[in-house]
Amino acid sequence: MTLTRTTREQRVRQTFFRGENLTVENAGYRQSALRLIEALSQDDLSRGDLTAIAIGLEPARVSAAVVARERGIAAGLQEFRLFYRHNGVDVVLEKRDGDAIRPGDTLLVAQGEQTKLLALERIGLNVLQRMSGIATAAHCVQERVGQSGSETQVVGTRKTPWGLLDKRALHLGGAGTHRLSLDDAILIKNNHLALLAAREEDAAPLAIERAWKFRGQSAFIEVEVRGEPAAGAAADAFRELQEKSGEEYPCVLMLDNMTPARIGSVLAMLRRGNLLDFALVEASGGISEANAVEYAATGVDAISIGALTHSVRALDLSQRIS
Repeated sequence: MTLTRTTREQRVRQTFFRGENLTVENAGYRQSALRLIEALSQDDLSRGDLTAIAIGLEPARVSAAVVARERGIAAGLQEFRLFYRHNGVDVVLEKRDGDAIRPGDTLLVAQGEQTKLLALERIGLNVLQRMSGIATAAHCVQERVGQSGSETQVVGTRKTPWGLLDKRALHLGGAGTHRLSLDDAILIKNNHLALLAAREEDAAPLAIERAWKFRGQSAFIEVEVRGEPAAGAAADAFRELQEKSGEEYPCVLMLDNMTPARIGSVLAMLRRGNLLDFALVEASGGISEANAVEYAATGVDAISIGALTHSVRALDLSQRIS
């Protein structure tokens, strides 16, 4: 059966770029964000600020501005305002999430009791600095890849200590969110395959065939492979299932911990077998800003980088009370 196909770029965007609903207007995301930030602030807010008490500060109303001290991409402004308003402090945003910022730029102004502003400061800045750091790093890598002439897209992973907040930060930086949670998409990894069969090339098609029945509940189906035989077997299974159903469905091969040279060999094999039309290809494992262009040059559809979230450097921001 002949399938009606969207473009490869459209399939990449549909599969990996799904952060548009990660906003505080979305009740589920708002609850997730507030729950995390409240957990981070519980020790500070439940026990009080001993320093403020010791120096005799009164609850007078003051203003505080959050100012950038380096270039980057602003992220976490909605979450900051949500947290501060939840604690009785007004916030006026001077920048929007996703804006490019420079040293000296004011991101927002908070107004409230000086004791509250001091108590909330560290947690609020932690949120802004981490999310802005992720957005900035994502933007830098994607920009570098794009400037190389590649159409490969940069995406994150689920190595996200702050869950959906990290995913939103990736989105604001222009990177793909990838899978949002365990129940969001089917991602068959090497440990899953090891439980199904001794050989990866036998386990991959078996896992895909079983997973296919659940495609209606999943944003996409992806299988992680570490060798050319398994990649070929998985891609062939994707082809057979799509042709049999007459349905174009987001299917992804994750080439795990392969060198660019090995990835090139796998892609060549898939082209020879006319299998590339039936699966997007993601490279993952050991990829960083330093070698992202080299991996993108192989022609994969996406490169996933866990370091964007698991070990990101916070952007330098400060809160100044006046």
